[in-house]
Parts: sequence; structure tokens; C-alpha cells
Amino acid sequence: MAAEKNQGNRITELFSIEYPIIQGGMIWCAGWELASAVSEAGGLGIIGSGSMYPDVLREHITKCKAATSKSFAVNLPLLYPDIDKHVESIIELEVPIVFTSAGSPKIWTSKLQSHGIKVVHVVSSAVFAAKSEAAGVDAVVAEGFEAGGHNGREETTTMCLIPSVIDTVDIPVIAAGGLYDGNSMLAAMVLGAEGVQMGSRFVATEESSAHIEFKKTVLETGEGATSLTLKELTPVRMIHNAFYRKVIEAYEAKASKEELAELLGRGRSKQGMFEGKLDEGELEIGQIASMLSAIQPAGKVVSDIVSQYREAGGCSLGKRFEF
Repeated sequence: MAAEKNQGNRITELFSIEYPIIQGGMIWCAGWELASAVSEAGGLGIIGSGSMYPDVLREHITKCKAATSKSFAVNLPLLYPDIDKHVESIIELEVPIVFTSAGSPKIWTSKLQSHGIKVVHVVSSAVFAAKSEAAGVDAVVAEGFEAGGHNGREETTTMCLIPSVIDTVDIPVIAAGGLYDGNSMLAAMVLGAEGVQMGSRFVATEESSAHIEFKKTVLETGEGATSLTLKELTPVRMIHNAFYRKVIEAYEAKASKEELAELLGRGRSKQGMFEGKLDEGELEIGQIASMLSAIQPAGKVVSDIVSQYREAGGCSLGKRFEF
């Protein structure tokens, strides 16, 4: 059992932000425009580097720094083929915070921290949270399987995952997966999280780099219209579009792992989310898509979440909940 937690909000202090609201670093959706808008609104914006060539990431970091003087982060998938070039850019351009995912945080954490960079790792289980703490990360994101995009094979829901991770580690825990407003944020904080990360909520914003047709599709997505699949490759939650139906047909035909990989091919997520090819592409979004009804400015999303959180009584529960 972990020691008793500090009653201060360690996430706002760690990141030097006003509100413990963190935007997900979604590939094809999270460029500098979105990251800077969220940071300017008092949260923590994140550039999603997993879909960027090294020179593109440098451009986004430079533009984000020009657009905001506030803290922002870069999401760094550890399986990225040119990760050493991404790390070089992050260090050279003095990015203050890095969120790592999809791999072992042991490889780059100490190098990044030696340059004064805070490191947060995304986990889907208490076991991986403990390993991340042992690797020296500053905080973890505990992401339940309700989340969109690539996910954990365990299929542990957020409400089960958060208290399990809280009881396992002493570093700050950020909740993610199935969170979209001030009420769900408060629920996660009551369970012990000290911040929340929301990805799907920020896909349907004006500053998101997602294709407008994908944004519209997200708003039309109802209950039960997404599923977690392709566990043989990398588990991913996607909308039930034409490509998803091809995946189901492949499973029914007892396709091998190699055949599934061939079906997935290259650039499926880019086709769907960035280019708006809604039938051919992989449309990644979380279960909360059914709760979204309008495309809004990212700053309004942040302010609405804060207002809802306060109206729900978050700031009447003691210092740890106040911001």
C-alpha cells in the first residue's frame, strides 16, 4: 500500500498550470494550435508527435512556443521509428514536459530529466504503473479502456483502474478514459487522481487538426458505436465504419496476425482522421463521443469543465480538490 498522499494538488505544481486538465496527445488531431489553445486556457496542451516527421515536430514546437508562454508538452510514443531525433528536438527546443507511451519508460526518462524535462508515462494497469515509478517518471496517466485510440489489452475500466493505481504508487496519478466534463473529472479526483487527461473531448474543437468530416462523424457517434479491436497488433478503439466492418469480416474468416497487419496497412488513421476518408480510414475515438454535440473552441471546453467541476462541489472538498 502506498503512503498517504500529499494533500496539495501536485499536478498543477508539477506542470506549473492553473487547472489539472490535460489535453490528450492524439495523433493527427493534436498540433500546435490545439496545444497552445489549451495551455492558454489554463490547462496543459500536448503536441501529438506520433504522426509527425522530425522536421514537422520541430515546426509545431516552435509555433507552440510562439503562441503561448505557458507550459505545454509533447506526447512521445516510444515505438516511434525516429524517436532519437524527436528527443533531440525536444531537448534542443526546451520542451518542459514529455508524456511517453507505448513502450518502456526506462529508455529515455533519465536523459530527458537530466535536461530538466518532466516525464509522465501512460499506463493501463497497476503493474505498469509500478514499473513506471521504478523507472523514475514524475507522474503516470492511468488510462481506462473507455479511451479512444490505442489502449490496454486488459480492458480495465477507468473507475476500476484509478483506485488500483493510486494504491500502488506514490507519484501523482492522472486519470484518463471516459472523462469529458467537470462531473466526470470530480469522480476521478474523488477516487484519488490529481488531474485528468481528456483526448476525445478535444478532438471536436475548432483548433483540433482532425479533418472536419471526422469531427462531424464524432458528433454523430452514438452509444455502442465504438469497439476495442486488433489486440493481436496494437489494441485500438475505433468507430464502426466500413473499415471496421472489414476487420470484423477478417476475424470471422479466422485471419492470421499477418493478414490483419496487411489489412491494416499503412496510414489508416491518417486517412480517416486527417484526410477525412471516412470509409477507408481508421476512426479512433473514445466511448464519450456519444456525449459530444458541438464543435467548440478549446478554451471554452476548458472553462466549461472548470465551471462544471466547481458547480458539482469540487472546491468544497478540501485543498486537494481546489483550483
